[in-house]
Amino acid sequence: MPDAEHERGPAPDLRASDDTETRYQDALNQFVTFWGEMASNWGINRTMAQIHALLYCAEEPLDTDQIMEQLDISRGNANMNLRSLIDWGLIDKVRRSGSRKDFYEAEKDVWTITARIIREREHREVSPVREQLQTCRETLTDGREDVEHCDDLDERGEHLCRRIDNLIGVMDVFNGLSRTLLPFVQQRNIEQVKQFIRFAEALQEQMPQKATERRQDEETENGGNVQAP
Repeated sequence: MPDAEHERGPAPDLRASDDTETRYQDALNQFVTFWGEMASNWGINRTMAQIHALLYCAEEPLDTDQIMEQLDISRGNANMNLRSLIDWGLIDKVRRSGSRKDFYEAEKDVWTITARIIREREHREVSPVREQLQTCRETLTDGREDVEHCDDLDERGEHLCRRIDNLIGVMDVFNGLSRTLLPFVQQRNIEQVKQFIRFAEALQEQMPQKATERRQDEETENGGNVQAP
């Protein structure tokens, strides 16, 4: 008669299982903390980013109580940031059979996540700043149709106008970058994005040379090189 213990096979190594779970939890906590700190540096709510990181890593949808327990946050804080994440299109509210609770799951495709973040930041941050700067410029010119350029104003107005125009130019660059990159990100066109980066790096390498050439041109226009005293 076969030995009963032999039939059952060797007992599972519980210590190995515990070690695996510990490493998993440590890595998850590290990722959630890092994601929140990184987002905070970008001006995004830390808790919102931590909830997103937790749901992104979760194998199954989580309910509000699970999120509160994992991140040690209040229900009000959790609900507010869950609504924000839904507005950004980064998570969805789902129902589970047999439960009256609301569950949440995150978009797992990193290209879709990146595209939505780029689009939302442009919509929520860059565009409103650009509009407010334009309003300031219109206030400065008092709606005068004859004031097309900054040098049509008096000296103080001209200086302020140029500073505002410089900021508007920066916002236009941000808008242009977002709109240029977004289609490549949405199409997951990695090679095109890499080519764009290489092109930008090549331009950056040429910048010192271009700056030197501009200085030489300015010296020529001013009557030649200026000798040091």
